[in-house]
Amino acid sequence: MSENVQPINVIKPVFKDGKFKHVLSSAYKADGMVFAVAACPEIPMPEQWMPWLIQNSSDTLTDSDVDVLADTLMNTLRAHLHSMRDERAALPDDCVYSANIPPIPRVLAEWLEGLLFAHQQLEGVWQQAWQKLSVEDLLEQGQEMPEKRLSRCLKLFSTLANIDLALMSRNAQQAQQLKDNLPLLWKQLPAVLNDYVCLAGQLASALPNQFETFTKAP
Repeated sequence: MSENVQPINVIKPVFKDGKFKHVLSSAYKADGMVFAVAACPEIPMPEQWMPWLIQNSSDTLTDSDVDVLADTLMNTLRAHLHSMRDERAALPDDCVYSANIPPIPRVLAEWLEGLLFAHQQLEGVWQQAWQKLSVEDLLEQGQEMPEKRLSRCLKLFSTLANIDLALMSRNAQQAQQLKDNLPLLWKQLPAVLNDYVCLAGQLASALPNQFETFTKAP
């Protein structure tokens, strides 16, 4: 697998196989979930996070099918880790802002839904990492508190993942302002994703280096 391949293109082929269609959700939601796993300050083991992607019983899958699925998911994880190593968030091309497509395409909403779902499962890991982080060092460096940075990231992810809900939670004036600002918010998404990854890296600084563990092929 090339290190430059987009993670979404690693995982998409398995969704074209009829054996997996009833087991998995959309490719974009799954890819967003794997992104959040890769960005976690302490990457969980596969047996913990892979079941999160299963939406229905996998009783019909053979051992060989399960191996194919597991290999695909691990390769997707590695692709995300390589992108993060190169300081770029691997947002699928058709999720990147373009004036030529309708505001917030469904695939972007699905990708962010997956990210948010996996992040929710991993909140305890983020909190444990905060406890090991030297907040004093961050303040001396003039950096924001990690909670504020993470809150800003999650707020943008949540807004773009469900625009209808975001509009309903605002008054008429605020809703119109959000509508007007949607293109700008969408343009900001890659930078905010990179900040999310950067924050995770800072929180992981006191933890063992996991990159080689999960990027090496078995």
